[in-house]
Amino acid sequence: MKTLTCTLTKRGQISVPASIRKDLGLRPGQRLRWEKIAGGECRVTVEQEGAPGPLAALGFGPKLRGDDGKATSDWMKELREGE
Repeated sequence: MKTLTCTLTKRGQISVPASIRKDLGLRPGQRLRWEKIAGGECRVTVEQEGAPGPLAALGFGPKLRGDDGKATSDWMKELREGE
């Protein structure tokens, strides 16, 4: 496997090399998970779309995804009423 590098910007951003994006089928907005392995080493994993998040185990998945068809304004109204 060929070794590729990228440069971290002042704002903490990087660009994933084009060949990696193409090989992994990455698209804008796709989430990557970073895990620290050792002092100078980390693992980057492509999160699968539709994979349940950590709150799904608590039963919040459908509510947070908006699966019930509510508009954002409806959610905001509901949240404000609870204050």
